[in-house]
Amino acid sequence: MKKALVLLSGGQDSTTCLFWAKERFDYVEAVGFDYGQRHNSELKFAKKIAKIAKIKFKIISLKNLFSNSALIDMDKDINEKHPNNRTLPSSFVPGRNILFISIASSYAYNKKIDNIVIGVCETDYSGYPDCRNEFIESIEKSISIGLEYELRIHTPLMKLDKAETWKLAKELGCLDIIINDTMTDYNGSLVKNEWGYGKLDNPASKLRSEGYFKAKQNNWI
Repeated sequence: MKKALVLLSGGQDSTTCLFWAKERFDYVEAVGFDYGQRHNSELKFAKKIAKIAKIKFKIISLKNLFSNSALIDMDKDINEKHPNNRTLPSSFVPGRNILFISIASSYAYNKKIDNIVIGVCETDYSGYPDCRNEFIESIEKSISIGLEYELRIHTPLMKLDKAETWKLAKELGCLDIIINDTMTDYNGSLVKNEWGYGKLDNPASKLRSEGYFKAKQNNWI
């Protein structure tokens, strides 16, 4: 029986990956993380998505473990550069995917699940080094060695831009869910648009909107 654990945030990318996994694995469940993110409402969306997908979903609390990010500190400008590295956006959360994947791997090991699915992307991402394929390959190898357990990390969106991610959602039959039931906006805005919830005052919603209209122009959705 092929099993997979999906890292489900409640956003567009992870939700698309959830339905990708459901097409490829016999059993799928998901975990989400409450780490003090300013768009904490995404977890409410994640719960709803899990119910729609009819999968088990667990939220793991990591509050007060992360800092120095506009995604956590409401006083920081979400559109600025990161204070420690001006080549990165202020929304970069140092160590986030390192910890997420490590915890998910431990959880998967104890459930005898040997596949993890995560919605990271290096082609059209927001400048996060822990979303690159090089990082995923490295941590997959390290975890497999450390656990003495062959764990595979799947990244269905790694080489896709945001328009292609919209196209994939259409092909997977979850386009309406992406539009109506996901939260990607960094400020958790509930303003509803043709492309879903959010305002164009932060990088996440800008990327989502631009991808939607590019996909629409290409007749992909």
